[in-house]
Amino acid sequence: MGDKTLLRSISETLASLQGTAVAEALQNLQCGIEKEGLRVTGSGRITHTDHPNALGSALTHGSITTDYAEALQEFITPVFSYPEQALDYMQQLHSFNARALDVQNEYLWPASMPGYLAGEDDIRIAEYGHSNIGKLKHVYRVGLAWRYGKVMQCIAGIHYNFSPQEDFWQAYQAHLGDTGCSKQFHSAQYFSLIRNFRRHSWLLLYLFGASPALDASFIGGRDVGLKSGEADSLIGPYATSLRMSDLGYSNKVQSVLNVCFNDLPNYAKSLEHAISTPLDQYEKMGVKVDGEYRQLNANLLQIENEFYSDIRPKRVARSGQKPVHALFEGGVEYVEVRNLDLNPFMPVGLDAEQAHFVNVFLTWCLLKDSPIISDEECEWISRNQAAVVREGRKPGLKLQRNEQQIGMQAWAQEILAELEQVADFMPNAGASKAAIMAMAERVEDSSKTPSAQVLAAMHERGVSYTELVMQLAKQHQQFHLDADMDADLLVQMQAHAAQSLRDQEQLELEQTEPFDDYLGAYLAQ
Repeated sequence: MGDKTLLRSISETLASLQGTAVAEALQNLQCGIEKEGLRVTGSGRITHTDHPNALGSALTHGSITTDYAEALQEFITPVFSYPEQALDYMQQLHSFNARALDVQNEYLWPASMPGYLAGEDDIRIAEYGHSNIGKLKHVYRVGLAWRYGKVMQCIAGIHYNFSPQEDFWQAYQAHLGDTGCSKQFHSAQYFSLIRNFRRHSWLLLYLFGASPALDASFIGGRDVGLKSGEADSLIGPYATSLRMSDLGYSNKVQSVLNVCFNDLPNYAKSLEHAISTPLDQYEKMGVKVDGEYRQLNANLLQIENEFYSDIRPKRVARSGQKPVHALFEGGVEYVEVRNLDLNPFMPVGLDAEQAHFVNVFLTWCLLKDSPIISDEECEWISRNQAAVVREGRKPGLKLQRNEQQIGMQAWAQEILAELEQVADFMPNAGASKAAIMAMAERVEDSSKTPSAQVLAAMHERGVSYTELVMQLAKQHQQFHLDADMDADLLVQMQAHAAQSLRDQEQLELEQTEPFDDYLGAYLAQ
């Protein structure tokens, strides 16, 4: 981590910001939320039906789409200045969606890990129509099935998007005396945030992990070190987020990628290498076999989105533009936090308290000095995450910090103390401090974490993982159906759905180029 004597404390940094334009600009942070959830039947089985027509086109709708499976819905809010605004909009999306699902006697699964799955054939890959961009999205998902299997792709989570506004960047750059290119400054500061996030993201896994159990069908009879729970459930007694473990998104194949998060040029270069370097086992699968595509290409990654990371630097790309090219051309525009489980006890998977905490945590990551991550520290980061997802609630758990081990609880308390100082600079300092106090209680008492509450509810109700989550799904569905919808917003959502269907039809009329040619041009960028 370099010479620590050269690093400023967060107290020193905040003191230097007091009363400046930077502090004022921190009152205008931006956030958005993306949330996934499986459509299921009344018995908790994944559905095989089409994405509901009343919701519009999954290809062209900006707020309600699908992820990997046809049944895996994704809800996307616009960018807002306050978490409460994003959550209100997310609630409206869920109420709109619940009306469509109720007609089909379907429910939205409110947990990250799926319920019972009857094998690979039980999962229908998402379809996006006959346009070339729709075919590309479908073939990419076919490739994921060939490479990793379909089951892993049915995991759901929350993505939290975060960015300060432009006035912050201008003030912060001036405050630091940086006279260089603003685009490069933005990107460098975002990567500073990302490095600190990676060092400390284990804390979010402990505080918000909500997947300590799963249905035995998910692992297909393999011995994965879990214990038997009620019925066909498997549990990790001290686990926080099996979704983020080697059973879920921590993929062994991708561990060889060695994507560098230290700065934008190296990040882009390492991703560019991955999307242009063939892998022997993927070449053996074949790309187009008997006239049908199995994958977009045989490279380490088909496209950048295939790389699973707990945080991503992002920029809105032009239509048809590769994300890595958008980043390199325009710089980082925001970060996307990807390690948050759905809290199955909450109707939309998270609440304002959690959102305020994530906001202050990310602001802390941005303002705190952030040395370059060495190869050695990168290994510590991976080991710390692996320890917390599997044994985060184990008494006395120790993590690796610099050259020494430290108790997870003690380290968490140090971080929370620094977050309290940052909270004074947040748009809603009171809400931020209240969230930090609530999280301090979880650090002191692990029974207050969502992961512990899931196991406790299974035990108290005497039900399996699938039975518990299905009970909650029905409860949340009724909540969404009973919730008042803003009349004007309802009309807008109905119009948006109808327009998205017309937009897909228009794309299918316009994109007449043979798909082979379209794909070749896309990959040749």
